[in-house]
Order: sequence, then C-alpha cells, then structure tokens
Amino acid sequence: MKEVFSLSTVYDGTGKTYLWKTLSTTVRCNAQIVLNIVSSEIASLLLTSGRTAHSQFIIPFVLTEVSICSISPDSEPASLLRKTSLIIWDEAPMIHKHAFEALHRTFKDIFKCHNPRNSNLPFGGKVIVFGGDFRQIMLVIPSGSRQDIDNVSLSSSYLWQQCKVYQLIKNMRLTVGIDTSTIQQTMNFAKWLLDTGEGKLGGSNDGKAIIDIPDDLLINDPYDPIGSLIEFVYPLILEASNIPGYFQEIAILAPKNEVVGKINDRLLPLFLGDEVEYLSLDKLCESEFAHNHFDANLYSPEILNDLKVSGLSNHKIVLKVGVPVMLLRNIEKKMTYVMTLDYM
Repeated sequence: MKEVFSLSTVYDGTGKTYLWKTLSTTVRCNAQIVLNIVSSEIASLLLTSGRTAHSQFIIPFVLTEVSICSISPDSEPASLLRKTSLIIWDEAPMIHKHAFEALHRTFKDIFKCHNPRNSNLPFGGKVIVFGGDFRQIMLVIPSGSRQDIDNVSLSSSYLWQQCKVYQLIKNMRLTVGIDTSTIQQTMNFAKWLLDTGEGKLGGSNDGKAIIDIPDDLLINDPYDPIGSLIEFVYPLILEASNIPGYFQEIAILAPKNEVVGKINDRLLPLFLGDEVEYLSLDKLCESEFAHNHFDANLYSPEILNDLKVSGLSNHKIVLKVGVPVMLLRNIEKKMTYVMTLDYM
C-alpha cells in the first residue's frame, strides 16, 4: 500500500459508513490489519471493532502545540501500529487540530526506529483516511466565536496542506430504494438541508440568518404538537406495529430525554393490552461510604426515585406486550464490568 495521507470529506447519507466497511473488509481479506477509529463513542458502534481516538492512541485530554501521545516506541500499542496497514478515522472534524498534530509527532517517533526516512513523512508514512463532514458537528469551544472554532479545526492545521481530499456528493440514503415519483421531491429536500448547512439561505450573513422553513416540515398545531407529530409519523401505528422492521424504518428523534418521555407516554396508551409497571431498586450501597459517615436520611427513596441520570434508566418503566423496547449496551469495549439496573 502506497505511503500517502488521504482525507475524505462527505456529508450525511452519502454512504460513508458503507465505504469504511468496504475498505476494512478489502484490506483484512489480504490478511492485513485495519484500525477503525472514531471521535465519539456512539459512532464506534457503526464500525467493526471501532475504538475512540483517545482510547486507541492515548491522546492527552489537555492538548498544546507540542503535545504527544503516551505511546512509547517499544510498547505493545506501538507494535500494533507498525503492523497496521490502514487507519480509518471517522468524524475527524470533531477533534482539536492539536490531537492530530500530537499523533503526527508520535507516529514519526515510533516509525523512524525502523526507517529514518519516516520522520520526514506525514504521520511517519502511515496510511490514514480521515472522514467526516465539517457541516455537521464541529469542536465545542466554550464561549468561542465562529473564528475560534475554525481556528482549532483540522482544516486549520499545517497537516491539512498535505491532505488529499476526496468527496462523496451523491446522497445514497435519500435516493436508493425509493419510488421514482418522489426522487425529485427528496432531492429538493436534500438540497435545502445542504444549503442550510452551508449558510446559503437567508442572504448574506456573518453566521446568523433568518431561514424560512417549508410548510410541510412544520407542526402547525399550537395546542397538541406532540399528538400531531405522532399522527404524522405513525398514521397507522396499530395496523403496522406487527410488521417486522416497522419501527426500525420510522422514528421520532428528540433532543432531550424529557421529550422522549412525553412522546412515550402518549404512544403507550395507543397499544392494546394491560400496562405492566416495573420499578428499579432504590437502595444505596453503603460500601461506597466506607470512609465517610452514611446518613440514610439524605438519600430517601423519594429522592432516589426522582433522579434522572444520563446513561441510566428512570426509576419506573411501563411496558406492554408488543411495545418495542430499545436495549443499550456499554459502548466502552475495554471495560470488564457492566452497569445494570435491576427491576423488581
């Protein structure tokens, strides 16, 4: 494989994940090693043996212009990197440019031990494919301006000048498998989304503009917006709920768990059957307070039952026969324990 550094920038729905899987399978069929790296843990579930960049490369959380990764040339991670033929890094725009520069310096130190010429090559001559869309999720800079965010992105790094940029421009998600009569309507919607992300709507602006949303995308019911949304997304929910894969193809996305709870409370009564209520255990483990005084009055069952913690289920869950349930697993591959919530 030729020692080059390439980068692929795409927008959502163009078959990016399919491309990564195809590349990985092709390389592995030749008995070579591929590392699938992502910037977020959620995205790691989409790729085979996906790992976060900070976990795989031991990138420091506090980055500077001279940072390096905590990988010594004689360590096992360094040995794996030498044997690796391809590194695929998805959602790259979400990471600070200093992380890529730290990896660049680390790779040069690791690979120059076998070939001094590698110290003059980007990332020590290792083939890396960075993927992502600068329109989607950029790095979060607290109280940062648009210029501050642009300044820390990968495109502002000195490594960007050595990138080969490839683009996927056909939206496969919106066009493959749909009726020919709706292709034009779908493409118009895709173009509207793309123009919105690129800031082409609303006239000339400095990052803030007023955009007119098409009427067919709006919920016009001011009295019961959630009910209108459910009726629009699931018009025949009872008749179609027995169809395998129905809820896999249609979903309502919500920004907060609180909104998810409201939608679930409205959907559950639509299904036939009796409700079954399950409650979680509401007792603290006193061993956690072995070195401190434990006051049970501070942790009454009422307080524990009202807690809504990100990553854990609520105290109460109501189910019905036939109602779909989403199961989540721990997405940290290296963890040897599993956190569970037991129901009585």
